[in-house]
Amino acid sequence: MSAVNDTKFQPAVFLLTGILGQEDVQVWISIPFCFIYVTSILGNSVILFIIKTDPKLHEPMYLFLSMLAITDLGLSISNMLTTLGIFWFNFREISHDACFAQLFVGHSLMFTQSSVLLCMAFDRFVAICNPLRYASILTPNRIAKMGLVSLLRGVVLTFPLPILLKRYWYCKDNILSHSFCLHQEVMKKACSDIRVNIVYGFFVSLSSLGLDSLLILLSYVMILKTVLSIASHTERLKALDTCVSHVCVVLLSYVPAIFFSVIYRFGQSSSPLVQNVVGNVYSLILPLMNPIVYSVKTKPIRGIFSKRRLTRRISTCDMEDKILICLRNC
Repeated sequence: MSAVNDTKFQPAVFLLTGILGQEDVQVWISIPFCFIYVTSILGNSVILFIIKTDPKLHEPMYLFLSMLAITDLGLSISNMLTTLGIFWFNFREISHDACFAQLFVGHSLMFTQSSVLLCMAFDRFVAICNPLRYASILTPNRIAKMGLVSLLRGVVLTFPLPILLKRYWYCKDNILSHSFCLHQEVMKKACSDIRVNIVYGFFVSLSSLGLDSLLILLSYVMILKTVLSIASHTERLKALDTCVSHVCVVLLSYVPAIFFSVIYRFGQSSSPLVQNVVGNVYSLILPLMNPIVYSVKTKPIRGIFSKRRLTRRISTCDMEDKILICLRNC
């Protein structure tokens, strides 16, 4: 069939399935999904508020953490609307332009987040391997530039993807087995030659996730080398403790991302449900876990939560005492 004849099968919209094979119970599935979305948005917003309002946290480590929280907020919000629209209102249709815009935002934030994690690894490397120059290397101006470069890198790497997808004719089925749009899923629906997308997508994955994970691994090899040269066992543990939160977040970020990429590129026989679950784990669990990890493992943030809880208790006790005094006087 010629390309001219194929055009008449061009669908006007894509159809999102949500959780594939679980359409009958998606109203119930929406409850934990909604809880996770709200919790991740609140958690990351609280982290941003604490860092902004406490001058003691205006340090490189926490400034990078605020960048990570912003990318997590963006990932949650960009996917939340279509996901909850499917679960609550059975609204499965999404136009081509809206789908391309969603995947552009999602992939840009994913690559930006990878760059921020690399910046955080560099922060720990300088803090442990070159502590005397820490303040002079990671100045606020330089940190702002690193954040801007991370964002621009994500945007530049992702920008060709929707442009390439927009050039294709989609004369195959228009059903996407996800609750949001992904480049890997959309390009498979094209009836055109998608080798350019495959090659470019592989290049982007290697030059962002692959390169960043390699540089992060290298930074921690250098950190371990420095830590092991410290004579004091207590100082070793103290230095490593500052890296625990970042290592946990890196594992939470890269393991699902690499697994997701491998499944789509090499697991052709894998179940669409498996791909769906891995995609939701990355877009849902990661923004939820990052604030939890840093709240539990970072002493200054944990201390602020404890201090504010104590302040509320004292205020409550003072109020109760005042009420008792008023009652006695009466």
